[in-house]
Amino acid sequence: VQLQASGGGLVEAGGSLRLSCAASGRTFSSNAVGWFRQAPGKEREFVAAITWSGGSVDYADSVRGRFTISTNNAKNTVYLQISSLKPEDTAIYYCASSASRRPSPSTVYDSWGQGTLVTVSS
Repeated sequence: VQLQASGGGLVEAGGSLRLSCAASGRTFSSNAVGWFRQAPGKEREFVAAITWSGGSVDYADSVRGRFTISTNNAKNTVYLQISSLKPEDTAIYYCASSASRRPSPSTVYDSWGQGTLVTVSS
């Protein structure tokens, strides 16, 4: 599976963006796909994950209630709606897919997209 992330940009604090991750190749409805982010000078961290079928989701505590992950199987695309943005949400956001059926931060994700930059101004 190859992944292409898009939708990042510059937004003011409190604003919203929708990130997209288009997958090419075969996906399986029970497999997991996730979003991660890496802020300047920090390690990459888990943001959210979902099965392609949309039946199971998981979020990092830091984004729960503000971010929403979803899929469109017809388009082989996973979305991350990010709202109530804070300056600390500034990061490169990556999508990644897994052969696992468990959408979680501890799942092994083996295919990664190139990342899309989100910058939140205060």
